[in-house]
Amino acid sequence: MLPDTTQILLVVIITVLTVLLTAVGVQVFLILKEVRHSVEQLNKILNNAGEVAAAISRPIASLADSVTGLSGITGLLGWLINHKRKNHAEEETAV
Repeated sequence: MLPDTTQILLVVIITVLTVLLTAVGVQVFLILKEVRHSVEQLNKILNNAGEVAAAISRPIASLADSVTGLSGITGLLGWLINHKRKNHAEEETAV
């Protein structure tokens, strides 16, 4: 008893679909592998960027602290000079 054309067509379609789905599965696997590799590279780049930002921010913060300290010293010196001038002016007025 020979199979009819419907059964033959069904077997051919199932075989073709199986081959195509296997090929698509392999391609999806390769794409996911490439995405994983790209994400790892992106992670390395972001880590390096963080290290560079930290290396740049340390000297800038140190410079800002130095400027703040210098500003405080300048204010103190200005106060001392004004105080000295005020005392000198009071002495001259008293004389």
